[in-house]
Amino acid sequence: QVQLVESGGGLVQAGGSLRLSCAASGRSFSSYAMGWFRQVPGKEREFVAVISRSGINTNYADSVKGRFTISRDNVKNMVYLQMNSLRPEDTAVYYCAAANSRSMFEADFSSWGQGTQVTVSS
Repeated sequence: QVQLVESGGGLVQAGGSLRLSCAASGRSFSSYAMGWFRQVPGKEREFVAVISRSGINTNYADSVKGRFTISRDNVKNMVYLQMNSLRPEDTAVYYCAAANSRSMFEADFSSWGQGTQVTVSS
C-alpha cells in the first residue's frame, strides 16, 4: 500500500485559489491512479477528480470542471489539485486517495490520506 499525506488547505475568499498537495510514500507510486475526494460534515464523501497512472487521463466532477486541475509528478511521488475560482460550496475536507485503476468511485480507492480542510468565505 501507499501512505498519503495532504497539505495546502486553508481559508480563502470566494474567487480565490488554492493548491492542494499530496505526498505519497511507499513503493510503486506510479502504479496507482490518484484521486481527490471531499466531504462536508453530515454528508457523504464525494468524488472531485482522478488522474491515471501516467497522468495522461483525468476525470472531474461536473461541479469542479473548468475550475480545478489535477496533476501528478511520478518522480517526486506527488499529486496536486489546483483549485481556482473557489466558491463557498467548495468548503470541505479534501482527501487524497490511491486506486489500482482510474475510477470515480470511493470503494475502488484502497489508500487514503488524513484530509486537509478547505474553507471558502463569501
